[in-house]
Amino acid sequence: MAGDFGEEDVPLVQSVAALPFPKAVILGNHDAWHTQKFPKKQNGVQMQLDMKENGVQMQLDILGDEHVGYQRMDFPSLKLSVVGGRPFSHGGDKLHRDKLLLKRYGVRNMNASAGTICRAALGTPEDHVVIVLAHNGPTGLGSQAEDICGRDWSAEGGDQGDPDLEQALRQLKETTELSVPLVVFGHMHKELGGGKGNRKMVVEDSDNKVLYVNGAIVPRVIEIKETPVGTAESESGGTVRAFTLVEILDGKIKKVVESWVQVTGSVAKIVEEMTLFEDVT
Repeated sequence: MAGDFGEEDVPLVQSVAALPFPKAVILGNHDAWHTQKFPKKQNGVQMQLDMKENGVQMQLDILGDEHVGYQRMDFPSLKLSVVGGRPFSHGGDKLHRDKLLLKRYGVRNMNASAGTICRAALGTPEDHVVIVLAHNGPTGLGSQAEDICGRDWSAEGGDQGDPDLEQALRQLKETTELSVPLVVFGHMHKELGGGKGNRKMVVEDSDNKVLYVNGAIVPRVIEIKETPVGTAESESGGTVRAFTLVEILDGKIKKVVESWVQVTGSVAKIVEEMTLFEDVT
C-alpha cells in the first residue's frame, strides 16, 4: 500500500493494520499533512501525551514493522522482499517533512536518503526477488504531464520524481547482485489535472529489466448510487474499488492489471479488468 490514506487518518490506518494477511505499507505526504515534527524529549508523562496527539507517530506505531519506509520486509514463503523508499514524499528535489525524516531516520539530504534506502536492501536473501515500494516514483521516467511522474499542474511540465530513489536504484544495480524487477508507487494521480486525460501508469525499462508501476487511481473507492440495468436487487449498491495486480513468475513480471471490484455487503466480484502490461515472451 503506497500511502495517502487520508490527512493523518488514524482510524483508517488502524483498519489497514488489522487486515488479516501479510502486507507492506509506506506513508505518503497526506499521511503527514499536519505534523511537521516529533515532540522534543521531556518528562515521560508529557512525552507520552504529546505522542498520542502526533498523527504521524500514531500511524507508525499502529503499523509497526509493516511500515517499510527505509527498511525491508521479507516474505520467505514467497521468496520475496519489499524494500521501502522515503516516506512522506511529495516528489521533487526537496525533502518533504525534513524534520520528521531527521528525527526518526537521521536523514538530512537526498544523498543520505538514497544511502538509507540502499542499506535497507543489504542482507536480502540471495534467492529473493526485491520489490521496491515508495510513495512516489523516481526521477528519470519523463517530464511530460502525462508521464508516470510528470507534473500535470504546470504548463511547462517537469519531472516530479524522487531523485534519491533514482540514485538508490542505480546504486543497487551497480553494487549488488539483487534482482529488482518491480518498483511500485503512487502519489501522481492517474487522472491528469484540467481534464487532460490519463497519465502513463506503467513504464518498462527493458535495458535494466525493471518495471515501474504507479497505482494512484484516485478515487479508488467509488460509491454505486444507481443500479445498473440487469443487476439483481441483492447485488445493487455498495462500492467499486480499484486494485493494481502484478503477476510475478520466476522473478519476472508477467502481467499488470488494473482491476475494479464491486463490493456489496459481504459479496465481492470483479466487474472490470484492464491489462496495463503483459510479457508475451
